[in-house]
Order: sequence, then structure tokens, then C-alpha cells
Amino acid sequence: MKKIMYFFLAIIIVLVVLYIFLLATSVRKYPVDFGISFNHHHASSLGLDWQKVYTDMLEELNPKYIRIAAMWNDVEKVEGTYDFSYVDFMMDKAKENGTKVTLVVGQKAPRWPECHVPKWVDALSEKEYEEKLLAYDKVVVDRYKNHEALELWQVENEPFIKFRFGECSKFREDLVDEEINLVHRLDEAHWVMVTDSGELSTWNKASKAGDLFGTTLYRIVRTPKGHVWTYDWLPASFYRSKARLMGIPLEQMYIAELQAEPWFTDSTPDDTPIEEQEKTMNIERMQKHVDYAERIGVRRAYLWGVEWWYWMREKQEDTRYWDAIKNKLN
Repeated sequence: MKKIMYFFLAIIIVLVVLYIFLLATSVRKYPVDFGISFNHHHASSLGLDWQKVYTDMLEELNPKYIRIAAMWNDVEKVEGTYDFSYVDFMMDKAKENGTKVTLVVGQKAPRWPECHVPKWVDALSEKEYEEKLLAYDKVVVDRYKNHEALELWQVENEPFIKFRFGECSKFREDLVDEEINLVHRLDEAHWVMVTDSGELSTWNKASKAGDLFGTTLYRIVRTPKGHVWTYDWLPASFYRSKARLMGIPLEQMYIAELQAEPWFTDSTPDDTPIEEQEKTMNIERMQKHVDYAERIGVRRAYLWGVEWWYWMREKQEDTRYWDAIKNKLN
């Protein structure tokens, strides 16, 4: 019995020492280039003119870097017919502003419903699905590989996460490596980033799949049952230590999504009281998230929530979020 007690005591001591070490190594701040992720559907869902939101973001916030997606269900709504009008708009506006783009391709892309595949794929066999997916990837890469605004490709979004959420019944994880290889063959000049969950994954597969690894970073979440859970107890150097443990050089690791908006429920922000939204995001918490990212050691972080900052500014007459990021970026 005493041996068991000593064993558990030793484990507790080791954990306490490890936690103190993580806290002590989270004090230093590192320089970070902050970019912004943008999704035109999300902006529209908030009752906003997405083109105006996007243009104002570029011209007023003046980010060096943005992350957008050429979503399959938008680009190829009709089988074999490609429409790049919305992607062209965003790429060309980014070029005008001197902003560098990370362009996402694949079955999964940032924002709900997570998987963005056209409806007509439901009738395809597995082989046909593979052919059509790779054909879409090829058309996108060929169109934008020489665009002056392009900096990076992102192939899929959190493709190796061990749990599925969103509308992803057709997602084919077995095709991810083939997609990455295709992008590499078509465009040798631009690196590929592969992303994974910061808190719910080991990063093992994603960190080895591309040229760059991107982690999400969420400090507070709302569970499906409505409970609020925070990671405020987790020291910043946890992510740095995890990267080293997985053999990921920090210069090849970005924060692909840095939480800077509320954790939305099924209700729209228009139907949700501001005090409820502020349970998972307020100006103090957003600033803490930015500060936290600066203590990890990565060189770049893409902020997540510009559509909501704009919604707060236009519909709630609350400019704090927009102004805070503007000051940070400029």
C-alpha cells in the first residue's frame, strides 16, 4: 500500500514540477506577425456585405497576411463548371493592398459546416470522388500559383483530427497525402501548410504532412451542452514544448486560428444577448489571447473573428475590437 502511495506522490511531484517549469518558461514574449482569417459566408451570415467587410479589413486594418479559402462547393457548384469570381475578388484585392494570402483548398475549409463539398458528389463512386476532388485541386492551383498575392497553400483544414464535427460524412482522409503531393507537383514555388487542433490532437500526422504546420488555439469553448470550458490554466510554453516533443521547428509552425470571437451557439449574434457572447469573448479576453500567443514562440498567428469585430462595430456601435486589432497590426 505504501509503495502505491509513494508512486502516486512521485507522479504528483513530477506534474507539479513540470507545471512550474511551463509557467516559468511562459514569461518571455516573442515577436509575432499577426494575420487575419476571413470567410465570406460567415460575414454574409451576420447580415453584412462581405465584399465591404473584406475591403475595409484590408484597407483599415492593413494586415500583412490573410487566410482565405477556395471552397469546392463554391468553386464547382455545377460539376465541371468552375466559378472563381469570389476568389478572384479576394486575391486581387489582397494584391492591391500588398497583403500575402494563404489559400485553402480541399474538402475541409475553415468555418462551419467544416466540410465544403458540392452536393453532386453524393452520386459519385469512391473512385469518381477522388478524380473530381483532385481535378478541382488542380484547377485552383493552376489558376493562382502565379498570382502575386499568393504566399502559401493550405491543403485541407484539420484533416487528421480524431473526431468528426460539422457536416463531414463524405470526408476522405485517405486522399489528403495525394492532395498535398499534387499541390507540390503543380507548384514547387509555394509551401504547403497542414493544420491540426491545438488542444485535441498530438499533431503527429499533420506536422509531418506539409512544409509548415498550423495549430489552432482556442482558450475558451462552449460544449455541445452549453457549458463553458476554458484553457486559461494551460501555460503558453505548453505549445512550444509540445512542438519540440514532436520535432516541429518553431520557425515552421504558425497559429492558423487564434480565437478572437465568441463561441457561437446555434443562434445568430443578432439573437444572442451581448452579455451571453461576452462569456466567451470580450475585449479583455481578446487582448489576453494576443498576449498569450506572443509567449509561445511562433512567428505568425492568424486572428479568428474579423467578421464579428465588424458586426460589433456596425450593428452594436462597439468599435473596441476593431480598433484594438487595428492598433496591434499598425
